Amino acid sequence: MGKTRPITASKQELLDLEKGFWTGDSAYFAANADAECLVAFPEMAKRMTNTELAKTAGKPNRWRNLDIRLKGMVEPGSDIIMLTYEARATRENGEPYAALVSTGYVHRADGWKMMFHAQTPIDAGAEAQG
Repeated sequence: MGKTRPITASKQELLDLEKGFWTGDSAYFAANADAECLVAFPEMAKRMTNTELAKTAGKPNRWRNLDIRLKGMVEPGSDIIMLTYEARATRENGEPYAALVSTGYVHRADGWKMMFHAQTPIDAGAEAQG
């Protein structure tokens, strides 16, 4: 008891999952989000079902030139992982976007599923930090 367990998912595995949420379609969301997910954006914060969340990704390739810089990752339990990162991307219309992002994953029988996601937009023109 009290012994620290190693993180059971690789950083690359989680970052690959994250990239899929930025670029994937509704089928990707349905396959990789948990049954329910908490989301928090400046314009909305709520609980969404897997189906509701998947509908938000109706168009693939919504983002281009995605750059993710991991800032931290913790595993508070053997089946929960939280990560936070800075994301920079270009919207479909060519507008730059940058945000500080936090995502929580829970491990289910069929793999890691997103159960929490929050984005706080930052100045897209500023240099990336750290």
